[in-house]
Amino acid sequence: MSAITGIYHINSDPVSIEQSQLMMKSYEAFPSDDRRTWVNKNLFLGCHAQWITLESVGEILPAYDDERKLAITADAIIDNRDELFTRLGVKKEERSSMPDSRLILLAYSKWGEEVPEHLKGDFAFMIWDEKKQRLFSARDFSGARTLYFYHNEARFAFSTLIEPLFTLPYIKKELNEDWLAEFIAIPTMVEAVDMLSTVYKGIRQLPPSHRMTVTKDKISISRYSLLDGDDKLRLKSNDEYEEAFREVLQKAVKARIRTHGEVGSHLSGGLDSGSVVSFAADELKQQNKRLHTFSAVPLKGFQDWTDPYYVPNESPFIKETVRHVGNIKDHYLPFDEKSPLTEVDDFLELMEMPYKFFENTFWLKGINQEAQQKGVKVMLNGSRGNHSISWGSMTLTYNFYAQLFKRLRWMKLYIELDAYCRNFKTGKSVLVPFVAKRAFPKFAAKVQQEHYQFPVFINPALAERTKVFEKLEANGMDQNGIVVHNLSDYRRTYYNQPFVWNKSGVASTKLSLRYSLWDRDPTNDIDVIRFCLAIPEEQYTTNGMDRSLIRRAMKGYLPDRVRMNQSTRGLQGADVIQRMTSNWTGFIEEIEDMLKNQQLAPFIDLTSVKNSFDRLGREPRPEMITEDEFKVVTRSLIIHRFLKQFD
Repeated sequence: MSAITGIYHINSDPVSIEQSQLMMKSYEAFPSDDRRTWVNKNLFLGCHAQWITLESVGEILPAYDDERKLAITADAIIDNRDELFTRLGVKKEERSSMPDSRLILLAYSKWGEEVPEHLKGDFAFMIWDEKKQRLFSARDFSGARTLYFYHNEARFAFSTLIEPLFTLPYIKKELNEDWLAEFIAIPTMVEAVDMLSTVYKGIRQLPPSHRMTVTKDKISISRYSLLDGDDKLRLKSNDEYEEAFREVLQKAVKARIRTHGEVGSHLSGGLDSGSVVSFAADELKQQNKRLHTFSAVPLKGFQDWTDPYYVPNESPFIKETVRHVGNIKDHYLPFDEKSPLTEVDDFLELMEMPYKFFENTFWLKGINQEAQQKGVKVMLNGSRGNHSISWGSMTLTYNFYAQLFKRLRWMKLYIELDAYCRNFKTGKSVLVPFVAKRAFPKFAAKVQQEHYQFPVFINPALAERTKVFEKLEANGMDQNGIVVHNLSDYRRTYYNQPFVWNKSGVASTKLSLRYSLWDRDPTNDIDVIRFCLAIPEEQYTTNGMDRSLIRRAMKGYLPDRVRMNQSTRGLQGADVIQRMTSNWTGFIEEIEDMLKNQQLAPFIDLTSVKNSFDRLGREPRPEMITEDEFKVVTRSLIIHRFLKQFD
């Protein structure tokens, strides 16, 4: 629950007090409950502490265990405390007050380098093992907390943030063109596929699911966690799957509301955040606490231009959830004076690198500000839910029907189609031919469609020099993003590619430091994910519903208007262009100036960006937010501003 930092002189030179003080001083802009350092000749450890859990209040970090000859500095919340207490033989009278850093140290003393495999939660930590003369660190399986480092033959330095590393005289701020090439070439929200690299040359990061050992002879980095989904769970009935679902999710929520402060949650009108809120509000009621929910809504005067399928203002669904669940103090935030355009410079400073979630910045920042003012220390969300608890898109449902058709399981198919037709008020005469075509596509009429490609706007010379498209292909990507041949295989692959996790961890770590609260996602709990990967896929598609398991399991926990809504979907950011209108002239002028900037030309194909700009047009249209050309232009703008520091 802290920012951590340190220096290790491999050549045994003493660490200068001035250098350690400069690294700690870099964190002074962030709130803290305590700030401490520990120095032992050629080693310095530091901690800029923010106390989130009750056990962390008064925690001393860095800490040294004289008996075991171990020192630790940690940025961690451990969720499987009870399990670890039992396995480590911790006395019952010591458990309630033991901080998570102490628990990690005891676990390391027992399991050594295998320790991260036994930890559940969000963590990045560094341990000095005096007996073995080595540093050991690990980052949690999904990279919820960051850890950056630098090393050469004589020195090793690490930090939760990048900027403190630049206070050291031997580290220079230089652009890493390979990272930037990946950022530009990848069309999705993924920033890079090389998880060891960062946008700065010489600054590396420990990837999610990895551990690192530093000795005088070498640095070794290895992966410790893989979610292969090979273990399958077979239960006797739908009821048993639903009960097991509720049990594993409720446990994950309960583990994540440990705090001495208030608990908040993002809340949309959908299933994921609604399910998290339902369990959290009930758990907090038993603690005589009330859950705060925060929902971004369109600005006043927003004119809905979207298709009827989309719901830009989810307030009616959110209020249904609030009324049904109870024990909630709900907050609806229009952020009328905010625009993603006005947040660019601040978010570049916050992220320390270019970013792609342009349209989300103003409400991400705004909700954290509001939550901080309400005394919130833990902020829940359901961000990973689409790949875990609410897996089962309509495409997967149709594939399930096609498999039943191919296997001639007529009775099961009839029951499923009957349920589907009741839910969607359609007839089997419409649905059966559609399913048959999916089952036997070679007999269906072939429809020729032009292959779409996301606009390529990387400078061709940079692409060739860095071999970026070859790197993407080696990681399962083409120029439109991750290649999906089969949804089941895609999901398994998704959970074993660290680069799909990193973005959210970087953003949440840096927002949490600024606002002294911790972003926590029960749908990203490793046991929840393992459960969701283990159950049969038909559990996600049965009863004629997409996302069937969560809809069935949350009966009574969510209002039916939310739980059974299959006809509409929330759409965030529909008002972004309207928000930018007051700055639109400046936006157009900045893009036009950017397109003349030859300092940008080595990285971005300015002709391609101009073509995208021309296709968008100079007048604001609300639907621009959905167009890839808008992504090209705004990402170029963000890169342009980021690169100004190297002028």
